[in-house]
Amino acid sequence: MIEYGINTIGDGLTVFDPVTIGFPSRDYIGRTDHPGTILGNNVTLRSGTILYADVTLGDRCNTGHNVMIREKTLIGEGTSIGTGTIIEGNCTIGSGVSIQSMAFVPTHTTIGDHVFIGPHVTLTNDRYPPSGKPRLEGPVIEDYAVIGAAAIILPGVTIGRGAAVAAGSVVTHDVPAGMMAVGSPARVRPLPEEMRRG
Repeated sequence: MIEYGINTIGDGLTVFDPVTIGFPSRDYIGRTDHPGTILGNNVTLRSGTILYADVTLGDRCNTGHNVMIREKTLIGEGTSIGTGTIIEGNCTIGSGVSIQSMAFVPTHTTIGDHVFIGPHVTLTNDRYPPSGKPRLEGPVIEDYAVIGAAAIILPGVTIGRGAAVAAGSVVTHDVPAGMMAVGSPARVRPLPEEMRRG
């Protein structure tokens, strides 16, 4: 394992090299004393994982292969980050979250507890790319929400508690709690009983 900065590592860490932790963000380039990564107990990091400085992974988190998590990201306990996923930093991700392979999570995204994010999901944060104006604002995915495979969520959109987004949908507006978004652009409809959670 390659370490940069000052890292805090809990008990029971499992590493499949090569893994890098504490990688310096722009602010820390050229320094050796910068804050590193904080890892809870019983974390598993698979080969190709790169964790930047100021990243915290809670107890029992695990990463797939070739995962990158950028600076100032906080991830709760028991969360799984799938192979090839990129989390661009300044994000908050809750506990018990399952992010499947090849997902993209941009800066300034908030994901609650017990959320399921399917493979190839793309969250976005720039309403008028590449301007960054009015400001970068990622989606808010509330507790127990489900995002189907290859869905796209536009900047600033809130997916309410227990709501769902169908696979392949493009979500341009908020989805209320307990409802479902389907299509491109997505339309809101009642959530099937079989999909209700939390």
